[in-house]
Amino acid sequence: MYRPRSRTRWPQALLRLFALLAVVFGLQAAPAHSATPAFKVIAFYDGTYDAAHISFVHEANAWFPQAAQQYGFSYTSTNDWSQLNTANLANYQVVLFLDNYPHTAAQQQAFQTYMNNGGGWMGFHVSAFNTDTSDWPWYHNTFLGTGTFQTNSWGPTSETLRIEDPNHPATAGLPATITSSVSEWYSWQNDLRQNPAIDILASMDPSTFPVGTDPNQTWYSGYYPIVWSNRNYKMIYANFGHNAMDYATNTTLSSTFASPQQNQLLIQGLRWLGGQSGPVTPPPTTATGPIHGYGGKCVDVAAASTANGTAIQLYDCNGTSAQNWTVGTDNTLRALGKCMDVTAAGTANGTKVQLYDCNGTGSQVWQPGANGSLVNPQSGKCLDATGPSSANGTRLQIWTCTGAANQSWTLPS
Repeated sequence: MYRPRSRTRWPQALLRLFALLAVVFGLQAAPAHSATPAFKVIAFYDGTYDAAHISFVHEANAWFPQAAQQYGFSYTSTNDWSQLNTANLANYQVVLFLDNYPHTAAQQQAFQTYMNNGGGWMGFHVSAFNTDTSDWPWYHNTFLGTGTFQTNSWGPTSETLRIEDPNHPATAGLPATITSSVSEWYSWQNDLRQNPAIDILASMDPSTFPVGTDPNQTWYSGYYPIVWSNRNYKMIYANFGHNAMDYATNTTLSSTFASPQQNQLLIQGLRWLGGQSGPVTPPPTTATGPIHGYGGKCVDVAAASTANGTAIQLYDCNGTSAQNWTVGTDNTLRALGKCMDVTAAGTANGTKVQLYDCNGTGSQVWQPGANGSLVNPQSGKCLDATGPSSANGTRLQIWTCTGAANQSWTLPS
């Protein structure tokens, strides 16, 4: 889907040397790329409908790669649904649907065959939405068990979830109730409790009502399953993945990955789908928001483009997704599902900074330094506003650390 432009590639011997030096000098080294992942995940998404769903997709495509590094799996994401075919699926142990499901007969058949043959699947929120199950009866009625969408709560809220099956690998070690991240919530035509194939893992706890902020779309009572599995397949559906938004300014107001216990359920579930087992420590939450810099401007991805090589610049703070950065536990800075990157792994003063596929190299590591600086350890240089200038469109670069105001940045917290 993207065409990476040519980049300088370091020989493997030098990469190993960098990793050794990182250990010696106390820097955070990326996991070795030669390590064989325990399992491989491919995530499908559209990323084109509803700012809240788009926001979740961007978050997921930043959060899951970090989790993959921590827990030893690989993560690939694509909006090319034609890759949902038998030959390609054979390369992966787990499939994720982030914000849709396949709608062509060939893709549907490939996925059904994959699941019938023991493949793993995790779906989120709108990946189960439908107003007519006839477009794929197996998926809606047999696989998910939901039938048609019925109602939703509004606005998005954080709720108390009751763990229904504490013996499932996904829920291992979790308390009786957990606090969810913020989401809009769906209800369905079918009562999943009456389906012997469905194993409900978590539901709305009675103590959490009312659910919603709009009186006309608030749930005051009832039974609402939130996370479940189908005993006949290796699958988990999670009914969250819709961030709170200021739609007028396209500003994200919440994070789907803000709940450590919900994150634990996700990772344990994903590891189970991938053939792993055992409880894990809750994955750390990550800070997400704007990075403020010189002249009160924000760090911005030019034109909100996700193409490799897109310029990273200063621009008036506007709350858009192009200025929504996630501070990774691996010291990356991520926006729009990609990483802030030193072009061609350069180390010279004036080397420009760009958006690029996250790849675990030192050109994408940024560590807090003196006077609010952000230091790229590979080059020993600081993130710098060219000029210095605070005009809209000012490119960011690396430069010898000076302690000047054009090298001072405020990260989200």
